[in-house]
Amino acid sequence: MTDLDRSFWHAMNRRAQDPDYNDSSDDNGADNDFPPLVLRKGEIVKAWDQLFNNDLHTSDHLLFCSRNTGVNLSALHPNQAQIFKLWQIYLENVDPLLKITHTPTLQARIIDAASDVRRISPTLEALMFSIYCMAIFSLNKGECLTMFGTPREDIIRRYQLGAKEALLNCGFLKTSDRDCLTALHLYLISLKPDIDPRSLSSILGATMRIAQRMGIDTESANAKHPVLEAELRRRLWWSLVLFETRISEVTEFKTAMLIPTWDCKVPLNVNDFDLRAEMKNVPKVHGQPSEVLFVVMRSEIGDFVRRLYSHLDFINPILKSLGSRAPYDPDTESIQLGALEAMIEGNLLRSCDPDNPLHYMTMWTARVALAKSRFVHHLATCSPTNEQQTDAQRDAGLTYARSMLEYDTKLMSSSLIKGFRWIIYLHFPFPAYVHLIHDLRKRPLGDHVEKVWQAMSDNCAARLMDLERKDNSMENKPGSNPFLSIFSSFVLEAWAAREAAFGQSEEPPLIVKQIRQKLALADERSQAEAAALENASSISDSHQLYPPEPMDFGNFGAMYGMAGDVLTDTDGATQAPLGFSANQWGWPAPNWNSISGQGW
Repeated sequence: MTDLDRSFWHAMNRRAQDPDYNDSSDDNGADNDFPPLVLRKGEIVKAWDQLFNNDLHTSDHLLFCSRNTGVNLSALHPNQAQIFKLWQIYLENVDPLLKITHTPTLQARIIDAASDVRRISPTLEALMFSIYCMAIFSLNKGECLTMFGTPREDIIRRYQLGAKEALLNCGFLKTSDRDCLTALHLYLISLKPDIDPRSLSSILGATMRIAQRMGIDTESANAKHPVLEAELRRRLWWSLVLFETRISEVTEFKTAMLIPTWDCKVPLNVNDFDLRAEMKNVPKVHGQPSEVLFVVMRSEIGDFVRRLYSHLDFINPILKSLGSRAPYDPDTESIQLGALEAMIEGNLLRSCDPDNPLHYMTMWTARVALAKSRFVHHLATCSPTNEQQTDAQRDAGLTYARSMLEYDTKLMSSSLIKGFRWIIYLHFPFPAYVHLIHDLRKRPLGDHVEKVWQAMSDNCAARLMDLERKDNSMENKPGSNPFLSIFSSFVLEAWAAREAAFGQSEEPPLIVKQIRQKLALADERSQAEAAALENASSISDSHQLYPPEPMDFGNFGAMYGMAGDVLTDTDGATQAPLGFSANQWGWPAPNWNSISGQGW
C-alpha cells in the first residue's frame, strides 16, 4: 500500500481486514465462528445519507443556498433584557472555550447596539446574531424553556436565520473584516447538529479560504496589526483550524487543515484585560493559568500534532517532509509525544484547580487529546496486520483507546462543566470504541477485558443513555439514528464473541444491558407504530402521526420556505417528529439520536 492509499479507516479496521484472520489461532485458544466485523467508510457515508435524507433536516438553506428577501432583521433581535442575558450566557459557556471575541471592547459595542437594534452596522449585527446562536446552542432544552419561555429548536432557528441574513448583508464571501469571519465561525458551529457534516465541511472549506485570503494564517501578516488585533486573529485562526479538523475527521480525514503549511503562532497565555486597543508592546505572558488556558492548551497540542509523521500519514503523506527535518523514527516520535505530555502537564495543568470549571475542563480535555495522539501514532506505526503485532503492541493500542474513553467520561459525568458540554458533544470518541471492540472480538478473554468493558460501560452511561433525563442539547434528530445500528451491532457482536469464548453465559456489562433494553423498547415502539399505520385509514386524524410535510411554524415558517408570512413576533410552534427508519445492520433502531449530533 502506498502513502497515498493510506487511510484512517483502513488503519482502524486493519485487524478485521487481515486476510489471514483465523479465530482458532487466537492466543486465548477460543474457537468462535464470528466473521470479521469491518466498519467500512461506505457504511458511514450511507448512514449520513439516511440520517439527513429527511425533509425536516434538509437544511441546506442554512448554508446560504437561498435568501429571504422579506426578512426584517430588527424584528428578529431579542428584546434588550434578553440581549444582555444571551451575552452573559455566551460569556459563561462559550467565550472561555474559544476566546475569539474581546470582552472589554465588544461589551461596550453590544450595550450601545442594544439601545437601538435598527441602527446596528451589518458586521456587528452578524456577530450579535451569531452570539445569540451560540448562547442558545450551549443550553439544553429545559434551560432554554425556563430562561426564555420558548422551545430551544424554535429560538435557535430564529437566531440562525438572523445570522445567515446578516452575514449575507456583510458580503461575507469577500470580507476582510475579522468580526464578520468570527460571526461566520460561530454560526457554523451552531449548525453542527443539524447539517450533514459533508455539507458543513464544504462551507468550512470556503471559510478557511476566506481566512487565508485575510492572512490570519500567516504570522508576518498578523504582526503588521496592533497587538490586540494580531492576537484576536491568531485565536480565530486556531479556533477555525481545530473546528475544521474535527469536521474533517467525521467526513474525510485528508481534507483537514491541521498541517504544517502555515505559521500562525499559538495564542498568548494572557487575559483579555491584559490586551488593550492602544497598546504597542506585547503583554507579559502569565506563568499561572489565565482565562485563555483552554485555548492555549488546545493550540499547543494542535501545533505539535500538525507536524507529526503519524498525523500527516493520514492527512497528506507528501507533507511529512515539512513536518520534521530529521528522518522518521517511530520510537523518536513516541519520545516526542512523551515530551509533549510532560510540557502540557508541567506548564499548563500543574497549577490547575480541579474545582475551577475551566481548569477542570482543560485538564481532562488535554488528557483526551494526548491519549488520542498516542492512539493515532499507534495506528500509523503498528504492524500492517494484527497477526504481526506483539501482545505488548496490542495492549498499548488498547490502553490509549481505553484512556480516551475514561478521560471523556470524566468530562461527561461532571456537573461542574455543564455549560461547556456543547463542545464535548462535538467530540464523540467513536474510533476508540471501534478499536476496543475489534480487540474484544479478537481477544475476548484476558486481563485487559474487564477494564475495557468497564470503560465502555461508564462512557456509554455518561454520554448516550438516559438522554431524555439528561436533556441532551444535541439530541434533536427526528426518529431513529442509523449510527446506533452500527454501534449496537459492534458492541453486541463483541459480547457474543466473549460468551462463545467463555463457553457459558455470564452477567453482561452495563453497556450490553443498556443497548438490549433500548433495542427491546424500540421493537415495542416499532410494533405499535406498525399497528397504528395499519389502522390509519380508519382514523380521521391519522395524518398527524406522520405528517407529509412540515407543520405550520406560524410566521417563522415563511423565512425557512415553509407556510406562513414574514415573522413579526417570537412565537413558534414545535414541529412533530417525522418517522425515520434505518436498519441497515439488521438491528431494531431505537430512538437514540445523539451519536451523530455529538460527532465522533
